[in-house]
Amino acid sequence: MKQLKLRINPQMVFLMVLMSMISLFSSSLHASDDSRQDTGENSRNKVIAGKQVWMKENLDVGRYRNGDPIRHAATREEWLDAAAKGEGAWCYYGNDRTAGATYGRLYNWYAVNDPRGLAPKGWHVPTDREWSELTAFLGGERVAGGKMKAAGSALWRTPNESASMSSGFSALPGGLRGIDGVFAFGGESAYFWSATEHSPSLAWYRLLNYHLATAVRSGEEKIDGMSVRCIRD
Repeated sequence: MKQLKLRINPQMVFLMVLMSMISLFSSSLHASDDSRQDTGENSRNKVIAGKQVWMKENLDVGRYRNGDPIRHAATREEWLDAAAKGEGAWCYYGNDRTAGATYGRLYNWYAVNDPRGLAPKGWHVPTDREWSELTAFLGGERVAGGKMKAAGSALWRTPNESASMSSGFSALPGGLRGIDGVFAFGGESAYFWSATEHSPSLAWYRLLNYHLATAVRSGEEKIDGMSVRCIRD
């Protein structure tokens, strides 16, 4: 019986290997896409406080829940332009991409309030009332800040007053971007938006400071850039 000999075309083999490498490279790029939408399903990144379930890390996404991109406003001019248009925007503190891995992104309140949804599916940006429920569970605003802050001075400026991280919330001093588009208070303060409007130009937020044990509740300009911490639906 005559045997059939299989001829291997070196050019075809090279082409197949090249196509496989391109596919792997493309998948790698997609996986590290700056505009990803995190699902927030990793159980190690959850904090349970009473009946509430919070994410343990600040939000770090560049797309709304429906997949539309959130405007990246890096320069001062871009940031102020987004504010003037009432348009959602994000940036990294100091426009330092590496800061995102630690502190997440800063968002203006227009992104928080966008009907397309800033938080991943199954989560939402906490209301002012939900923030108050958290601080009440931790013993009240006068002491809640210390229980929410990550302990130590590696990232927080000393003395990092009363920081115990006993709640597991692990708040870090991500700073903010002010109404003038200037970055401030990195390493000193953590600012978190709520989803609740305070007035036509202001929204409620929470502030943790390096020199205080309190969790401050106040209203701030919607054009500011602050961190976002999500809570389970």
